[in-house]
Amino acid sequence: MRILYLLLGVLFVVLQGVAGQRYIPRPFDNCRLRNGICFPGICRRPYYWIGTCNNGIGSCCAKGWRN
Repeated sequence: MRILYLLLGVLFVVLQGVAGQRYIPRPFDNCRLRNGICFPGICRRPYYWIGTCNNGIGSCCAKGWRN
């Protein structure tokens, strides 16, 4: 009977530790949030440059006219 209390205590401690973990969202893509597409190098027509991609190599390009 004592081992049952010990197991319940361990289970309680483990579950309390799991409840304290934070949800870690995956990194979001700034280019896609701005309705853009990542291209290697520079943007070609009909796309225009709106920023850099998350990897730092490509250009974030959007289709259409600049506003």
